[in-house]
Amino acid sequence: MDLDERARTPTARCDLLLTEGTVLTVVGERPTIDRGFVAITGDRIVAVGSHEDGSLPAADRTISCRGRVVMPGLVDCHNHMFQSLGRTLGEGLTGWEWLSRFMWPYAAQITHEETMAAVYLGAVEAVLAGTTCVLDHHYGRTDEATTLAVAAALEEVGLRGKVARGIAGPYTDLARHQGLPESAFRIPADEELAITEMCMRARPKGSKVEIWPGPINAVYTDQDLLAASVELARSHGVGWHTHCSAPRGDPEAYRDAYGMRPATWLHSQGLLGPDTVLAHTTWLDEAEIEAIGSTRTAVAHCPLSNQYVPYGVMPLRELLDAGATIGLGSDGSACGHRQDLFENMKLLVLMHRLHHLDPKASSGPQAFEIATKGGAAVHGIDAGALVPGALADVIVIDTTRPHLVPWHQASSGIVYSARGSDVEVNIVGGEIVVEDGRCTRVDQDEVVDEARRRAGELMDRVGLRDLAAPRLARSRQGSECSDR
Repeated sequence: MDLDERARTPTARCDLLLTEGTVLTVVGERPTIDRGFVAITGDRIVAVGSHEDGSLPAADRTISCRGRVVMPGLVDCHNHMFQSLGRTLGEGLTGWEWLSRFMWPYAAQITHEETMAAVYLGAVEAVLAGTTCVLDHHYGRTDEATTLAVAAALEEVGLRGKVARGIAGPYTDLARHQGLPESAFRIPADEELAITEMCMRARPKGSKVEIWPGPINAVYTDQDLLAASVELARSHGVGWHTHCSAPRGDPEAYRDAYGMRPATWLHSQGLLGPDTVLAHTTWLDEAEIEAIGSTRTAVAHCPLSNQYVPYGVMPLRELLDAGATIGLGSDGSACGHRQDLFENMKLLVLMHRLHHLDPKASSGPQAFEIATKGGAAVHGIDAGALVPGALADVIVIDTTRPHLVPWHQASSGIVYSARGSDVEVNIVGGEIVVEDGRCTRVDQDEVVDEARRRAGELMDRVGLRDLAAPRLARSRQGSECSDR
């Protein structure tokens, strides 16, 4: 039975019924259903249709969505929740400066308590903004207890997803060359793998929040350790996650050290595939694009952070044409600033149109699919579309607000005009985790207060106050002499 047939399958009764909304199914010949309904039983969608089709199923609870859009939850494919306490620091630093002067000192010295305050803050912000699933690349405090607590916190707030435990390992020549602090590479390779496997056994494949290996960067992580991390992932039947070729100079630095470019090496070792999720992949040559596409490797596209640092423009069209699976990433709040995939959808469209100077280079409907169906494919979950049998990961958006009126083309309206604060209801696995714009599982006010207190302590202890000083963009007149 195809998706369109499933979307019309009736059901007699359900636990939760969303009625009277504009339903964006993201499938086939009925991508938009006016005055539609979505029926949920347990953690699955059991029926999707129109009020005009006939009688509605009986329900234990009904929510009227008149004046609302009902759509799949947004899927985040690259994040660093532990960075949330560093929001707005590091303004004006280049990519490697940002890492060496700000993020690595922050990550190396953050405490368990500060980590948890940051993760709860990021998770609450994400669910309030319509995210239902996240891949969190956690490379701050990575001991077993903290890593498992991070996964538990995401689940407690209501998210599903994965925590890719950051694996740093030995201090490589490339890490030294790029100015990264040796203190960040403090755990031997065998211990990194042992801790990761203990965490994976505690939260195996099929857990609401799984643990994956997450070697930190394909460029400066030791090659043997990276390969062993992938072997560990595959022995447990799960995926793995890393950064790859984000700054412009990374591929050349890697080729100088190892004789080939990063994605080419990964492909030569059999490390690419559908179980691989690469973040950024900004600077790829044609052979790397072909290798990633032909192996159906997944890529997390991070439009906002790629512009903020800035890294550059990922070859989206080329990767899609080659066969890669593309999802959207909000990245950590230290370089993405908001856990808001609506913002990233809009920036995806605009950055590729500007880069190519072509309005057909990207589109609203394309960005919408990448943030929903694409992200679900990256995670390997049956979500991202509103069809019977799919996971009941559903959000409801208030479209009566002035910036969403008038409403002509649904998915483009969402991409260009909606924002995370427009989400009224967030349902993950059939459970309402946000209602009337408030978290139902945790006290969000307490989460915010704790994060504010811990952030001040962290800045003072690590010595980050100077990074909060404003850095004004240099004018042409003021920089002319120094630029010569």
